[in-house]
Amino acid sequence: MSMPTDPAIVAARALIAAASRIVALTGAGISTESGIPDFRGPQGVWTKNPGAEKLATLQTYMTEPDLRRRAWQARLHHETWDALPNAGHAALVALETRGQLDTLITQNIDGLHQRAGSSAQRVIEIHGTIHDVVCMACGDRAPMQTALQRVRGGEDDPACLRCGGILKSATISFGQSLVIADLARADRAARSCDLLLAIGSSLSVFPIAAVVPAAKRAGAKLILVNGQATAMDALADVVLHGRIGEILPALITE
Repeated sequence: MSMPTDPAIVAARALIAAASRIVALTGAGISTESGIPDFRGPQGVWTKNPGAEKLATLQTYMTEPDLRRRAWQARLHHETWDALPNAGHAALVALETRGQLDTLITQNIDGLHQRAGSSAQRVIEIHGTIHDVVCMACGDRAPMQTALQRVRGGEDDPACLRCGGILKSATISFGQSLVIADLARADRAARSCDLLLAIGSSLSVFPIAAVVPAAKRAGAKLILVNGQATAMDALADVVLHGRIGEILPALITE
């Protein structure tokens, strides 16, 4: 793709320039360029090791102590701890600084948007965050790093310090309900925006992918940026395939 003279880039820049209330939806693709592997892609965590999917299933996590111990060891070495935001994250911060970004809905759990400088109050972490732990019994919430320090100190399955319950990362596991308030907020944002930017998502995971057609039905323009074709390319006003860290700055930064 030749940038910034590529016709699709020019068209996308024009749509962004004309918009005053933009919603961004980000998926794993924006984080893979920071070194965090996705789950279902060709080099995905679950593609290469199908058994790893069990670590993200609530029922097995709650009932199998051995699996929990493996999960804590995996958290110790999670790629997020060494990952840095990339140019794609920075471009969305620039869009917010210009006063155009209303809401940033992310399917990612890594917190890289906030680390890049996106305002926490604008970010909806629809699948939760790996930076906290939550007690599955009493609901107490604490920093993940505090729990990991206990693991490093010899606890292989640290329990809640308040009630002794099972601790889990504050992410949404298979078999666990999404936060209804977050879904409702994302839906409201999509229905009231004038442009939706879908970035690095295959748009095949529901219910959150439904914000894309919802925005279109409400009259918003749609730009899709992804490494490969998505399930909703046909809905888009502009589709851009390529590296997100190259495309987004070309769209957003002056």
